[in-house]
Amino acid sequence: MKNWIYAILSNRMVLWAILVINIFGTFYGYYWYKTQLEVTPLHFILFVPDSPTASLFFVIALAGIMMGRNFGLFEALAVVSLFKYGIWAVVMNLFSFIVDGSFSLIALMLIVSHAAMALEGLLYAPYFRVKPWHLAVAAIILVHNEIIDYVFGMMPTYSVLHLYMDEIGYFTFWLSILSIGIGYLATVRKGRTAYTLPTR
Repeated sequence: MKNWIYAILSNRMVLWAILVINIFGTFYGYYWYKTQLEVTPLHFILFVPDSPTASLFFVIALAGIMMGRNFGLFEALAVVSLFKYGIWAVVMNLFSFIVDGSFSLIALMLIVSHAAMALEGLLYAPYFRVKPWHLAVAAIILVHNEIIDYVFGMMPTYSVLHLYMDEIGYFTFWLSILSIGIGYLATVRKGRTAYTLPTR
Protein backbone atom coordinates (compact mmCIF):
# COMPACT_ATOMS: atom_id res chain seq x y z
CA MET A 1 0.00 0.00 0.00
CA LYS A 2 2.76 2.41 1.00
CA ASN A 3 4.78 1.66 -2.15
CA TRP A 4 1.65 2.22 -4.26
CA ILE A 5 1.07 5.61 -2.62
CA TYR A 6 4.65 6.71 -3.20
CA ALA A 7 4.55 5.50 -6.78
CA ILE A 8 1.71 7.99 -7.30
CA LEU A 9 3.44 10.78 -5.38
CA SER A 10 6.60 10.39 -7.47
CA ASN A 11 4.72 10.52 -10.78
CA ARG A 12 5.86 13.58 -12.74
CA MET A 13 2.34 14.72 -13.59
CA VAL A 14 1.34 14.49 -9.93
CA LEU A 15 4.46 16.37 -8.89
CA TRP A 16 3.79 19.16 -11.39
CA ALA A 17 0.15 19.35 -10.31
CA ILE A 18 1.10 19.65 -6.63
CA LEU A 19 3.78 22.21 -7.44
CA VAL A 20 1.38 24.39 -9.47
CA ILE A 21 -1.36 24.12 -6.83
CA ASN A 22 1.09 25.23 -4.14
CA ILE A 23 2.37 28.12 -6.25
CA PHE A 24 -1.18 29.42 -6.74
CA GLY A 25 -1.95 28.73 -3.08
CA THR A 26 1.12 30.71 -2.02
CA PHE A 27 0.10 33.73 -4.11
CA TYR A 28 -3.47 33.52 -2.86
CA GLY A 29 -2.25 33.22 0.73
CA TYR A 30 -0.20 36.40 0.48
CA TYR A 31 -3.19 38.14 -1.09
CA TRP A 32 -5.40 36.88 1.76
CA TYR A 33 -3.10 38.67 4.22
CA LYS A 34 -3.22 41.90 2.18
CA THR A 35 -5.41 43.84 4.63
CA GLN A 36 -3.35 42.86 7.66
CA LEU A 37 -0.06 43.52 5.87
CA GLU A 38 -1.20 47.05 5.02
CA VAL A 39 -1.26 47.95 8.73
CA THR A 40 1.72 45.82 9.79
CA PRO A 41 4.96 47.66 10.73
CA LEU A 42 7.56 47.10 8.03
CA HIS A 43 9.97 45.23 10.33
CA PHE A 44 7.29 42.62 11.06
CA ILE A 45 6.13 42.08 7.46
CA LEU A 46 8.05 38.83 6.95
CA PHE A 47 6.57 37.24 10.08
CA VAL A 48 2.86 37.82 9.44
CA PRO A 49 1.86 35.63 6.45
CA ASP A 50 2.56 32.27 8.11
CA SER A 51 0.73 29.77 5.87
CA PRO A 52 1.78 31.16 2.46
CA THR A 53 5.38 31.33 3.64
CA ALA A 54 5.16 27.68 4.72
CA SER A 55 3.75 26.87 1.29
CA LEU A 56 6.60 28.82 -0.33
CA PHE A 57 9.13 26.71 1.58
CA PHE A 58 7.42 23.60 0.20
CA VAL A 59 7.44 24.98 -3.36
CA ILE A 60 11.22 25.49 -3.12
CA ALA A 61 11.77 22.06 -1.56
CA LEU A 62 9.56 20.27 -4.09
CA ALA A 63 11.10 22.10 -7.04
CA GLY A 64 14.50 21.05 -5.74
CA ILE A 65 13.75 17.33 -5.55
CA MET A 66 12.11 17.50 -8.99
CA MET A 67 15.45 18.81 -10.29
CA GLY A 68 17.36 16.09 -8.45
CA ARG A 69 18.59 18.43 -5.73
CA ASN A 70 17.89 18.71 -2.02
CA PHE A 71 17.62 22.03 -0.26
CA GLY A 72 17.78 20.65 3.26
CA LEU A 73 16.98 23.84 5.17
CA PHE A 74 13.91 24.57 3.04
CA GLU A 75 12.85 20.94 3.36
CA ALA A 76 13.06 21.15 7.15
CA LEU A 77 11.19 24.47 7.16
CA ALA A 78 8.54 23.02 4.87
CA VAL A 79 7.82 19.97 7.03
CA VAL A 80 7.59 21.76 10.39
CA SER A 81 5.84 24.92 9.19
CA LEU A 82 3.32 23.15 6.91
CA PHE A 83 2.29 20.90 9.78
CA LYS A 84 2.16 23.68 12.36
CA TYR A 85 0.25 26.26 10.34
CA GLY A 86 -1.89 23.67 8.61
CA ILE A 87 -3.13 22.26 11.91
CA TRP A 88 -3.32 25.74 13.47
CA ALA A 89 -5.64 27.06 10.76
CA VAL A 90 -7.90 24.01 10.96
CA VAL A 91 -8.21 24.36 14.75
CA MET A 92 -8.73 28.14 14.62
CA ASN A 93 -11.49 27.91 12.02
CA LEU A 94 -13.26 25.26 14.09
CA PHE A 95 -12.72 27.36 17.22
CA SER A 96 -14.22 30.40 15.47
CA PHE A 97 -17.31 28.33 14.77
CA ILE A 98 -17.54 27.30 18.42
CA VAL A 99 -17.06 30.87 19.69
CA ASP A 100 -19.36 32.87 17.43
CA GLY A 101 -21.11 30.30 15.26
CA SER A 102 -19.59 31.73 12.08
CA PHE A 103 -18.98 29.24 9.29
CA SER A 104 -18.87 29.70 5.54
CA LEU A 105 -17.65 28.13 2.33
CA ILE A 106 -14.44 30.14 2.75
CA ALA A 107 -13.95 28.63 6.21
CA LEU A 108 -14.53 25.16 4.76
CA MET A 109 -12.02 25.89 1.98
CA LEU A 110 -9.48 27.05 4.55
CA ILE A 111 -9.98 23.91 6.65
CA VAL A 112 -9.58 21.56 3.68
CA SER A 113 -6.62 23.40 2.13
CA HIS A 114 -4.75 23.72 5.42
CA ALA A 115 -5.36 20.09 6.34
CA ALA A 116 -3.83 19.23 2.94
CA MET A 117 -0.88 21.50 3.78
CA ALA A 118 -0.19 19.62 7.01
CA LEU A 119 -0.35 16.32 5.16
CA GLU A 120 1.69 17.09 2.04
CA GLY A 121 4.85 17.98 3.93
CA LEU A 122 4.74 14.64 5.74
CA LEU A 123 3.97 12.72 2.55
CA TYR A 124 7.00 14.15 0.76
CA ALA A 125 9.32 14.02 3.79
CA PRO A 126 10.78 10.64 2.68
CA TYR A 127 12.18 12.43 -0.40
CA PHE A 128 13.85 15.11 1.72
CA ARG A 129 17.42 14.96 3.00
CA VAL A 130 17.45 16.99 6.21
CA LYS A 131 20.47 17.24 8.50
CA PRO A 132 20.13 17.89 12.24
CA TRP A 133 21.35 21.47 11.86
CA HIS A 134 18.71 22.13 9.21
CA LEU A 135 16.01 21.07 11.66
CA ALA A 136 17.61 23.08 14.48
CA VAL A 137 17.55 26.26 12.39
CA ALA A 138 13.97 25.55 11.30
CA ALA A 139 12.97 25.07 14.95
CA ILE A 140 14.51 28.41 15.94
CA ILE A 141 12.72 30.16 13.08
CA LEU A 142 9.42 28.50 14.01
CA VAL A 143 9.61 29.53 17.67
CA HIS A 144 10.93 33.02 16.82
CA ASN A 145 7.95 33.57 14.54
CA GLU A 146 5.69 32.54 17.41
CA ILE A 147 7.27 35.16 19.67
CA ILE A 148 6.62 37.81 17.04
CA ASP A 149 2.99 36.66 16.80
CA TYR A 150 2.13 36.48 20.49
CA VAL A 151 4.57 38.84 22.21
CA PHE A 152 4.35 41.61 19.61
CA GLY A 153 0.74 40.90 18.63
CA MET A 154 1.28 39.99 14.99
CA MET A 155 -0.85 36.82 14.99
CA PRO A 156 -3.23 36.36 12.03
CA THR A 157 -6.55 38.17 12.46
CA TYR A 158 -9.41 35.67 12.79
CA SER A 159 -12.86 37.01 13.71
CA VAL A 160 -13.00 37.36 17.54
CA LEU A 161 -10.00 35.17 18.28
CA HIS A 162 -7.92 38.16 19.40
CA LEU A 163 -9.95 37.94 22.62
CA TYR A 164 -8.26 34.60 23.32
CA MET A 165 -4.69 35.52 22.40
CA ASP A 166 -3.13 34.15 25.61
CA GLU A 167 -4.86 30.78 25.29
CA ILE A 168 -4.13 30.54 21.56
CA GLY A 169 -0.50 31.51 22.17
CA TYR A 170 -0.17 28.71 24.74
CA PHE A 171 -1.76 26.20 22.34
CA THR A 172 0.48 27.39 19.51
CA PHE A 173 3.64 26.98 21.60
CA TRP A 174 2.88 23.30 22.20
CA LEU A 175 1.87 22.90 18.57
CA SER A 176 5.31 24.21 17.63
CA ILE A 177 6.98 21.65 19.92
CA LEU A 178 4.85 18.89 18.38
CA SER A 179 5.70 20.10 14.87
CA ILE A 180 9.43 20.07 15.59
CA GLY A 181 9.14 16.55 17.05
CA ILE A 182 7.24 15.33 14.01
CA GLY A 183 9.80 17.03 11.79
CA TYR A 184 12.54 15.06 13.56
CA LEU A 185 10.72 11.75 13.19
CA ALA A 186 9.93 12.39 9.52
CA THR A 187 13.28 13.76 8.33
CA VAL A 188 16.20 13.17 10.71
CA ARG A 189 15.52 10.03 12.74
CA LYS A 190 17.76 7.09 11.89
CA GLY A 191 15.93 4.27 10.16
CA ARG A 192 13.24 6.52 8.73
CA THR A 193 11.68 5.67 5.38
CA ALA A 194 13.58 7.34 2.52
CA TYR A 195 12.83 7.46 -1.19
CA THR A 196 14.51 8.94 -4.24
CA LEU A 197 12.57 10.39 -7.14
CA PRO A 198 13.13 8.63 -10.48
CA THR A 199 15.21 10.69 -12.90
CA ARG A 200 12.37 10.66 -15.45
